[in-house]
Amino acid sequence: MDHGAENYARFLSGDEDGFVAIVKAYKDGLLLYINSYVHDIYAAEELTEDTFVKLGIKKPKYKGQAAFKTWLYAIARNLAIDYLRKHAKHREQSLEGYREIGDERNEAEGLYLQETRKRLLYQAMDQLKPIYQQVLWLLYFEEFSHKEIAKILKKSVHNVETIAYRARLSLRAVLEKEGFSDEDI
Repeated sequence: MDHGAENYARFLSGDEDGFVAIVKAYKDGLLLYINSYVHDIYAAEELTEDTFVKLGIKKPKYKGQAAFKTWLYAIARNLAIDYLRKHAKHREQSLEGYREIGDERNEAEGLYLQETRKRLLYQAMDQLKPIYQQVLWLLYFEEFSHKEIAKILKKSVHNVETIAYRARLSLRAVLEKEGFSDEDI
């Protein structure tokens, strides 16, 4: 049992600190993951809150068939998909949320350069198909395995591996088009 599952079990048994620990552990990564779906940091914040509200109020049963983090991200993904269905006409792609996060971290020149590279990477990723963005985000930023990503996205492991391969090729092409060399990539 991982820490998320342990904390959820504590929460279900009446210990509110278990829920607080879950929120602290997963809120930032969940926010950025949801933002990769909805491309609106404010909507992503609301959906992140909705994910935790669902967890705290409805208390869905965690069966342990996947890691707790995988299960939680699947809940968030489903909420994001529902949001996109409801707001399909008003959808607008934006990197504003990433820029805001990056701006808060630029305290020194070294960090500034690092954040600039991240921003360029986010911009390059934003040019990819949404499924490519999601798989790359889960794979490299959230460090999920192909098997976990398959469960989150409701696809086969082979399909996820294929998408990840194609996503990396597409990202490389976009980065090369933007002037990055093989050494930079």
